[in-house]
Amino acid sequence: MDMSMPPASGPKMKLVMVGNGMAGMRTLEELLKAAPGLYDVTVFGDEPHPNYNRIMLSPVLAGEQTVEQIVLNSRDWYAQNGITLHTGKRVVKIDRRNRSVQADDGTQASYDRLLLATGSKPFILPVPGASLPGVIGFRDIADVDAMIHAAAEYKHAVVIGGGLLGLEAANGLKLRGMDVSVVHIGSWLLDRQLDEPAARLLQQSLEEKGLKFLLQKHTAELVEGERGRVTAVKFKDGEIIPADLVVMAVGIRPNTALAESAGLHCNRGLVVNDTMQTYDPRIYAVGECVSHRGIAYGLVAPLFEQAKVCANHLAE
Repeated sequence: MDMSMPPASGPKMKLVMVGNGMAGMRTLEELLKAAPGLYDVTVFGDEPHPNYNRIMLSPVLAGEQTVEQIVLNSRDWYAQNGITLHTGKRVVKIDRRNRSVQADDGTQASYDRLLLATGSKPFILPVPGASLPGVIGFRDIADVDAMIHAAAEYKHAVVIGGGLLGLEAANGLKLRGMDVSVVHIGSWLLDRQLDEPAARLLQQSLEEKGLKFLLQKHTAELVEGERGRVTAVKFKDGEIIPADLVVMAVGIRPNTALAESAGLHCNRGLVVNDTMQTYDPRIYAVGECVSHRGIAYGLVAPLFEQAKVCANHLAE
């Protein structure tokens, strides 16, 4: 027997990640650096795409970038790192006793450690007509595709929300030839970032580019047209404006439905401790789905900090 051969190591631990976004993938990248080969890794993403840069969706909408250009980790990258990638599969069940997850198509994977990176969902205003065709959020590639198709076929777009995301959506739709109105509940645009005089200057320059603004407006109803699609927006003051496409950009909510169904403690996000563990120590969570010390973050810097902490703990 050749004594120079290293002893056979035991089976690798299994790590399953639910969610294929930026915070989760940053965690995996850090983990591969810190402890290569420690885990057999399986990733489930409910979108049909590999990991991409969500921050760059606005340039894709504006026609300045392609979807291919904003992909961060290609399918080859997953293969080269020995990661099993399931795209277009939504995990619908976590069995904590038997330590396995199940996707909507029946695919199952068992885990020793589970990482939840389910992100957030756009907040859709709870008004009549909110579920009509032509009413969307601005969150993923499918939303951008829907906007691009609408711009090719329809004329009137209404963006609800005068924050940064709403203005980026409005700009992209305008560049694609639509007639765009931005509806905002506040007294001025970007009211979290700008004071009123600065916001007025911004509004003026955007109006010169052809955008229209309706401030201090409360949406009452999205009106259904003859073809079963949204056709107008009605406000509480009675005013009605035409809308073939309505984009909701009024904020995000942590996507905690899966965690809640598994009995994990959630409070305005999936609650984690300082090592990014949930109340079940085998289950970790990072990103916009998380509530850490009472705060849920939507900016990328603190999420990448979470990723580093989580990876270092998983590597031990």
